[in-house]
Amino acid sequence: MIQNSHILKFALFIGAFFLHAHLFAQNNILELLPGSEKVIYDERTGVHRLLGNVNFTYQGNTMYCDSAHYQEKQKLVKAFGNVQIRKNDVNLFCDSLSYNGSTKYAKLWGHVKVRDREYKITTDSMDYDAKQGKGIFRNKGKIESIVSNERITSKVGYFYPQKQNFFFSGNVNYRKDDLTMTTDTLQFAYEKQTAYFFGPTQIVNDSVTILCNKGWYNVQKEEGKLYKKAQIIQKNNIMKGDTLYYHGKIKEYEGRGNVFYKDFEQNFIFVGDKAYSSEAKKITYLTGHALGIKVKDKDTIFIHADSLILTKDSLNATDKINGFSHVRIFQKSIQAACDSAIYEPKIDKLFLRSRPMVWAQNAELKGDLMEITIKDSLVERIDIKGNSSALMELDSGKYYNQIAGREMVAFFLNNELIRSDVKGNAWTIFYPEDEEKTDSLLTKKRMGMNRLFASDLRIYLDSGEVSGITYFDKPDGIFYPMDQIRKEEQFIKGFQWNPLLRPKDPITMME
Repeated sequence: MIQNSHILKFALFIGAFFLHAHLFAQNNILELLPGSEKVIYDERTGVHRLLGNVNFTYQGNTMYCDSAHYQEKQKLVKAFGNVQIRKNDVNLFCDSLSYNGSTKYAKLWGHVKVRDREYKITTDSMDYDAKQGKGIFRNKGKIESIVSNERITSKVGYFYPQKQNFFFSGNVNYRKDDLTMTTDTLQFAYEKQTAYFFGPTQIVNDSVTILCNKGWYNVQKEEGKLYKKAQIIQKNNIMKGDTLYYHGKIKEYEGRGNVFYKDFEQNFIFVGDKAYSSEAKKITYLTGHALGIKVKDKDTIFIHADSLILTKDSLNATDKINGFSHVRIFQKSIQAACDSAIYEPKIDKLFLRSRPMVWAQNAELKGDLMEITIKDSLVERIDIKGNSSALMELDSGKYYNQIAGREMVAFFLNNELIRSDVKGNAWTIFYPEDEEKTDSLLTKKRMGMNRLFASDLRIYLDSGEVSGITYFDKPDGIFYPMDQIRKEEQFIKGFQWNPLLRPKDPITMME
């Protein structure tokens, strides 16, 4: 992402200027060069005043200025007006300069510019401590590449040429080509080619925006570790987390702690403790309290599991969501539980395996495998294979209408079970109602219990009550009045009512 191969050369040129043979460091005698117009010496103060087109060398550096003061005993040089210092390919310009040869400390003021063949720095003022190998500007500075459009600006800058380290603070801005980095504080270790940032940071290129409050980024490998409200934002998705790992070249992303992932195009939201996403592998997975949310027009589907795996098609659209272990699914009117599930958003189908159960209003459905067809956010039908059953609670759990068979197709209207087609060993137990009118009051009363066996049955329901039955061969049936119901005939084989397993809401189903 960040291409910064020339910044190292700039750090080295600063070091060469101030440290290599040290600026003003070896020869303590000031040598006036031809062209200098006038020198005045004050015996009382011991100050040499150089006036008019001043041109001299001091400690191996050539200097030009309008005027200068030189105190040989104190090893002090002050230069004024159009100051220029030249050393090899390095040129320094400023309005005035003061250098103490004893402390090896220099101060430069006014329109300060330092440049070599590739880089230049501009600022209002600059200090340089040769003993500590540190250069400083405190009132805004700018570093620019002469050979490219690379640029760094900040309010304060510290340069450590020997350590190949830069430190910027206050409105730090890095730019090159299509990349921009802004932060409060930036440290750049050139040997490692790694930027360390502290405080609110934004990194932007043509396809990715990165936000965080702390972290590091390797500009050669295009990878980094981001902390504190970290975000990786792309055109089609966003990932957030306590800690994010970014691998730009291979387009892989990892998250740790409170991970949030959203697919903008398909309106998917995912959260979890950990996450991994790879554009090349076309896969994203979340683990630890993983929750997938599909926002639809009429309702929202919540899918919770220990792990969720998303796979994408050739157009980078999510085509499957796989849930593993402790899967829970919640909608307002229908809920489900199993240990393995697949959701295919393109065809709007849910496939449930490993002890699947579905609840719709007062009905509970079970089987070995389930295929749920969803249309316009509502369940349209559920195909159940193997040990299929449907239970409807009546009178607050006193009785249960029951349907069972080898296979079953359950049809829904507004997420209410309205019909069930049962194939193979079809079996139903239900409690029909009768209406009684007494003293202008209409009351309902259970007539008894009906039990029917047939190879195939079609059962019509209304609010969990059996409203009609169609059988396709001669059934084996029996009716028991309410006071003659035999206990062993009251339930289908393997009857089990599981209200405590039913997800109550998206939050508690994650607990």
